[in-house]
Amino acid sequence: MVQESHRPITCIVKILYDQLCGFRFLKQSMLITQVQSRFKRFFCVCVCVCVQAVRGTDITVKSYKVESKITSRFAHTTVRSSVVNSGLSAQSIGFNVQIPKRAFITNFTMNVNGITFVGSVREKTVARNLYAQARARGKAAGIVRYIPMETFKTEVHVPPGSKVEFELHYQELMQRKLGVYTHTLHIQPGRLVPVLQVDVYVFEPKGIKFVETPNTLGDHFSGVTKITHTKDKAHVVFKPTVQQQRKCPNCTESAVDGVFTVRYDVERESNAGELQVSDGHFVQFFAPSDLTPLSKNIVFVIDVSGSMWGLKMKQTVEAMMTILDDLTMDDYFSIIDFNHNVRCWSEDLVAGTSIQVAEAKKYIQNIKPNGGTNINEAILKAVQILMKAHNQGMLDPRSVSMIILVSDGDPTVGEIKLSVIQKNVKKVMREEFSLFSLGIGFDVDFDFLERIAMENRGVAQRIYANHDASEQLKQFYSQVSSPLLRKITIQFPEDAVSDITQNRFDKFFKGSEIVVAGKMKDMGTNMLQSFTTASAAEADLQELDTLLSQQQHSFTGFARQMWAYITVNQLLAERSVAPSAAKKRKITQRILSLAVEHQFVTPLTALLVESTDGPERLLADSPKDPKQGCCPGTGPSQARGTRFTVVDNDPHFIVHLPKNNMDVCFNIDSKPGHILNLVSDPGTGVVINAQLVGGKKMKKDKLNTYFGTISIYSEAAGVKVVVGTSGIKLMEGKNNHSFSWAATTNIKLNRVKVEIEKEHKVTVTIDARISMTVLLHRVWKKHPFNVDYLGFYSPDYNQFSTQVHGLIGQFVNEPEVKVFDVRDGTEPEKKQATMEVKGNKLTVTRGWQKDYRFDKKHGSDVYCWFVHNSGKGFIDGHYSSYIVPNLDSFLPPV
Repeated sequence: MVQESHRPITCIVKILYDQLCGFRFLKQSMLITQVQSRFKRFFCVCVCVCVQAVRGTDITVKSYKVESKITSRFAHTTVRSSVVNSGLSAQSIGFNVQIPKRAFITNFTMNVNGITFVGSVREKTVARNLYAQARARGKAAGIVRYIPMETFKTEVHVPPGSKVEFELHYQELMQRKLGVYTHTLHIQPGRLVPVLQVDVYVFEPKGIKFVETPNTLGDHFSGVTKITHTKDKAHVVFKPTVQQQRKCPNCTESAVDGVFTVRYDVERESNAGELQVSDGHFVQFFAPSDLTPLSKNIVFVIDVSGSMWGLKMKQTVEAMMTILDDLTMDDYFSIIDFNHNVRCWSEDLVAGTSIQVAEAKKYIQNIKPNGGTNINEAILKAVQILMKAHNQGMLDPRSVSMIILVSDGDPTVGEIKLSVIQKNVKKVMREEFSLFSLGIGFDVDFDFLERIAMENRGVAQRIYANHDASEQLKQFYSQVSSPLLRKITIQFPEDAVSDITQNRFDKFFKGSEIVVAGKMKDMGTNMLQSFTTASAAEADLQELDTLLSQQQHSFTGFARQMWAYITVNQLLAERSVAPSAAKKRKITQRILSLAVEHQFVTPLTALLVESTDGPERLLADSPKDPKQGCCPGTGPSQARGTRFTVVDNDPHFIVHLPKNNMDVCFNIDSKPGHILNLVSDPGTGVVINAQLVGGKKMKKDKLNTYFGTISIYSEAAGVKVVVGTSGIKLMEGKNNHSFSWAATTNIKLNRVKVEIEKEHKVTVTIDARISMTVLLHRVWKKHPFNVDYLGFYSPDYNQFSTQVHGLIGQFVNEPEVKVFDVRDGTEPEKKQATMEVKGNKLTVTRGWQKDYRFDKKHGSDVYCWFVHNSGKGFIDGHYSSYIVPNLDSFLPPV
């Protein structure tokens, strides 16, 4: 995707455009001159990971091309784009590519006005040292990062008329799921493109069974994709004209924005598998069919803590209805649901009869999420149920036993240390049991779920918390619901091969595929044979290389790269569960060696991008998958540039008046227990009230008061959010749900979105038009005076009605304010002045209060004119007229 930006965007790490582009300094003209003399052309580069899109109209995308070469399931993808700054001023041009989770970036090159940057993978410490040297000399230096299944984003700042060419390479092994290989490409050019083309070349030596392209880009492009298909080759091309790209016949916006998908499967001659040899390496594919599925014993472990309330729980229940229907009479199952407590639908495994399934469905449908998250006890209970059945001889020796965990957050109750939970589960799990982990959303520690699953013969998968989460859950279950084989071993003659990847597997599921790769030893035979449990396969050592040399669009080094790809991934998995530091160091060294040799960007290596014409350098690395993206979520943005009206501390009011370009402050001195109305808007049906709580004891003959509870009520939506220092309550009709501050979660109910950030803040958004944030302040428990309290932040873009009132709501209809006669006050640093507002003349003092949004410990200073006597003369009437009886009370009509 190509984008234009006139301002820096929020990202993980940015280039040194402070020095090069002058975004943050006022010496821009001087800096431009310096850079021009060094490069002849002025440009700077920023590469980051971000999901925030900044669009523009003054750039021309000449071409956008994507090419994938898939050879024996291994894909090498290249994305190229050519862009020109057709505006009259220098601007930033972005290049965004969404990278599949399991892919490794292998190179990135960029040409800016004839200056070419070429990438090479280095050990991270080596690359960082070279990067630091470039940075110290003031050269072009930056950090490129990508997050699995997130956006790889590059931004370059260029003068008018400049031409920029981007090229990104990445590789991945296609995984067979439910009988098909699926290759997805995110096509997002951002605008109409004269040359837009996607080519996918598939070469499978044993033959292609079918190839298809589901219409994932939408009906708009029906018939545009062309497929040519022979016995062993296929070419898929998507090349819409500019007119076909338009959203409508006269539109200037592009309809190309989504995922382009190619699906295929290969011919299989027998259940022995397919053995291929090329370039001194071998690959064994094993995917038997026509086998009778084994029976299974499943314990479903479902998180029903408060953070699962709303859409997440609804979709989980919907998925479970379908999953339970899939059980047969030969299967045994039970259900555990957990929050701070652990409950069992049945303490024993029961047969999957229609009666038991119906009872289980009723139980699932009656679950009401609330409370904390006790993952440790829930998994241990699931193991206990399987162990009990095993000890009683209930389990068929040929059956497959598994635990399927569904959770959306970190543990908050019971044992909360992840490493201890991991050890506890490992200790009790039998070798015959497997644990599969499904993490919903980005609040869960997915690294932990992966570790605990891999260590117990399972896999983990992230479920994206959107409208099709139910389908994702069902699809995952489909992949593991039909086990065909147990204890598979693929062996090769010891004198023929070396450096074999994992060749022993616990289970094989219908529709999947086992892949083993290794190196060939130099021997005097032209054949290689493998033995899979009781089957054998063989391959000619020369035949495939001869075939590949005759193919124009095949990836000739595929076997060597595939072996390295599988090996590095397996080593990364081993490293994450290494039992000792020494073992971890040994694995790390092997990963580094392979990643550098085969040019893979991994968490341990970095991509150094250097100019071929000079010493300018950029640096790319691959950080761990974070719990949350780098950029703001959907809904109204709360960036640093947004101005807020603030009520914080004991309580200090900071009212931002945008038309007058000033901030006015006042305090309210009231009594503990009083409920103050902040916003009362009958037009939108929104009321916001805050209840005061007192300090522990008087300080200097005064008892400080703070906001202990803040209530946000939407009458139209029928939803009330009550935020306290001990937790958050959501009320929708008769449904009441409690949430802890100990976990991050997002909840959507009716027209209200609630975002809880662990031990930090709650953001409530109503109808995507009104948003407010409640900040949590924790104090030292032994503090002699202070107590935990809340702060309230309302951005100036909120769309209240003209009927709005309240202590801060009244200033939505901004009064005219004049400040004059500035003079010395009683303290030298605090000037005094006269303020004229609402027909009153007030003596005000220049001072400052704190905004704690970005620094909860120290806050940032907000300079304001302070109105004395609880805001008298600045607010309408006396503050006591804003005291209301209940947390959901509106002010009486004026």
